[in-house]
Order: sequence, then structure tokens, then C-alpha cells
Amino acid sequence: MTDSDAGLGAFGDLAEAAAVLAPPGDGRLDMAAARRIIGADRDEAPIAPRVERRWSRDGIDGEEVSWSAGYGPRTHAWLLRPSGARGPLPGVLALHGHDAFKYHGKEKIADGPDGEVPGVAGLRREFYGGRPFADAVARAGFTVLVPDVFLWGSRRFPAEHMIDPAPDGEWIAAEPADGDPADLRSYNRLAARHEHVVAKHCAVLGLSLAGVAAYEDRIAAAYLLARPDVGDGPIGCVGFSGGGCRSALLQATSPHVGAAVVTGMMSTHGALLDRHVAGHTWMFFPPDLRRAGDWPDLAAARAPSPLLVQYLRDDRLFPLAGMEAAHRRLAGHYRRAGAAEAYVGEFVPGPHRFDRALQESAIDHLRRWLTG
Repeated sequence: MTDSDAGLGAFGDLAEAAAVLAPPGDGRLDMAAARRIIGADRDEAPIAPRVERRWSRDGIDGEEVSWSAGYGPRTHAWLLRPSGARGPLPGVLALHGHDAFKYHGKEKIADGPDGEVPGVAGLRREFYGGRPFADAVARAGFTVLVPDVFLWGSRRFPAEHMIDPAPDGEWIAAEPADGDPADLRSYNRLAARHEHVVAKHCAVLGLSLAGVAAYEDRIAAAYLLARPDVGDGPIGCVGFSGGGCRSALLQATSPHVGAAVVTGMMSTHGALLDRHVAGHTWMFFPPDLRRAGDWPDLAAARAPSPLLVQYLRDDRLFPLAGMEAAHRRLAGHYRRAGAAEAYVGEFVPGPHRFDRALQESAIDHLRRWLTG
């Protein structure tokens, strides 16, 4: 995702008209309302799950697992545990971000059997403190599942199946530069534009990207909960940026989440007008949300379920006023739920990132609520 000055321009007063044409809801959401709003309101088990391979390296015992969601290619995920751990451990879903990088999913935040894959080192240095944060969560004493989600990694569209608006306005089949789908930058540029096309298809089908992502993450949660190496009780979820979007959606729609972390993905929607909308994924904009409330209201739909939100004061993707307004709304929801302590909003200086200090705070939150 990138910052953008693209906005409503001469139609800036449309926002005022919207208050009459589509008045906002009161923000009092529960889980049932959240699921209706984003759609795909079903809980399903993974179809035909299997273990593809196992490995041990760098303090991690890992498995590559896969399952079918019932459409598209099989979902592949990595299951990570501390090396030599015996018995069940608390379960956590580590959710990869958008990153304007769809060629890989889980590989951006976790290492598999071959270590760091080519093409993700720069992303990790810029946003993740130079390390695969899901591995750090596993080493802290958790069974961690890192699944790909719709449009990313094993769930990505093949380059030859994507279409791109040509300069002359015609729609053409498109491929990355030189026809090489392994060219990560070319693929990711094409996939960024293709997300608009997929969002339109979802609308025609009565779906949304938010709903599909949350549905697939609930399938992943069902897989994790069924594992014998996961302890009884609720699971956690954690993600940064687009992964934070997924974490908020899963927190709002799954009764099995007992601790969630949302990093670098919280603001009121209204504050994003007029220059902060264009740079975000369609997952961040469930179509019917405004009629019920706002993004922080959705994230708080299951209050008092514990929630940590990490705000970056100099995040160019969100205005500080929008982050502060979201914090006030979230705190209010948790106070009304009689659990003010279950919500924590951390404001830290600096840009869009999930560095090691933020990761350690997130791990502390998961440890507090999932291990007692």
C-alpha cells in the first residue's frame, strides 16, 4: 500500500451529502452484526487437510500443511512450534500483510524449510525489524499457524489469468514483464491493479474481499483448533498493516479468538477522507459498514475479548486524528462492556512498521491472555 493524494477533489462536498444519503449507524455492533456486514457468514472446517512436509531449523519445528477452502487452489500454511516442545501449546494465527506484495504470503513473515525466500529481505528490513515475526511468536511458546489468504502466495492468481486496463481503455490478458511470472516486482504491480477487478467480481457475487478473507481465516482457525498440539481454550491472532486488517476482521467474527493484535491498521474511516483512502486494500472497506458504524466499532464487536492496537504516530497511511478518534471509540466500547483493561492502545512515534519492540509487546499481550 502506498500513500496517495488522490481524493474527491471538486466533489469533496460529497462527504456532507453522504450524511443524508447514507447516514452512519450508531456503532453498537456485536459479532452477529459484524458477520452480516462483511458477508460470507459461515464457519467451515478445512477440506482434506494434509501435511506436506516437516523440518527443524533455527529453533523451530515446522510443518507445511494444506487444505481446500472449497474453491481455487489449495491453501498452504506453515505450522511453527519451538524446537523440541512437547505437548499442547496455546495457538496463534500469524496473519501476513498486504504490503503491495502478493506473490508471497506466509513467506513474508515466517521462514519455511529453506529459510528466507528470495525477494522478501528488503520488506522485512523496512517493516519487520529484519526478522520473520511469526518465528519469534513460536519461539515464545506458541503453536503458530501462518496461512496464505485469498490473492496471496498459494492463493494468488496466476499472472496469465489476470487482466489489466490497457492505455487505450481495452481490457487485455496481461503478464509480468518479459512474460516471466517469477518477476516479483512485475507480478506485484499487476496484482495491485487486479485487486480492483477481483473486488468488482466479489460485489457481483454478493461477496466482499473483507468477507472472503475473514471466512478463509476462520477456516484456518478451525484447522488450528483441531490440532492435538494446540491447547484447550481460545486462540490468538496478530497481524501488521493488511495483516492487522485481517486480525481485526477475525477478532470481530470468530468466537474462538481470545487475544488479538492489530498493528498499523486502525483509524476511523471518516478521517481517511480525502487523501488516505486510495492507498488501502479493499479488505479495509466492507461495503455495508457505514450503515452500522465505523472500522473501530467493527474491531470492538466482540468486546470484552482482549484487543491490543498499536498505532504509529507518523504512519503516512493514516491521519493521527483518525487514529486518536479510533482509540477513543475502542476505549469507550470496552468501558461499556465492563472490561476497560481488556483493550490497550499503544501510541508510538515513527512510521508504518512492526519492528522488534512492537513485536515483543504483541507477544506479551498474547502471553498475558492466552497463558494466564
